[in-house]
Amino acid sequence: MRGRIAVAVMAVLLVLYLLLVIQLALRLIGVGEPIATGLGIALLVLPLVGFWALAAEVAFGFRSERLGRILGTEREDPFGLLPRRPSGRVERSAAETVFAEVKTAAENAPTRWESWYRLGLAYDACGDRRRARGAIRKAILMERDGRTASG
Repeated sequence: MRGRIAVAVMAVLLVLYLLLVIQLALRLIGVGEPIATGLGIALLVLPLVGFWALAAEVAFGFRSERLGRILGTEREDPFGLLPRRPSGRVERSAAETVFAEVKTAAENAPTRWESWYRLGLAYDACGDRRRARGAIRKAILMERDGRTASG
């Protein structure tokens, strides 16, 4: 629950910041000077990118959390019982012992979103966030397209 509250607070702060940038951009455009107008137009692009990034990250979070709940109800989370640090993260040495098993399972069942989601969890537990996000994105797309455990 603390994670959701932190995300909500950060999202609100980002939206406020982006609204202030839009206000500044409109003021610069209103000055009438060519350089100020150019800067104002450039500043309008930044909030658009920011809003898009915020929406994409929040959607990714909700979708990945939903897949995690599905796996949690099926009791198929390979990292649920591993030892954890005081911060709550899985101990890396324990995660690495499970990683090879999860990767092999994903290679043997490449059409199951569950395999890709577990592989994303494995990458995350081992500290490779870039690959973790990629594998979880693939799981989200596969699940959305209807390729589930039965398919």
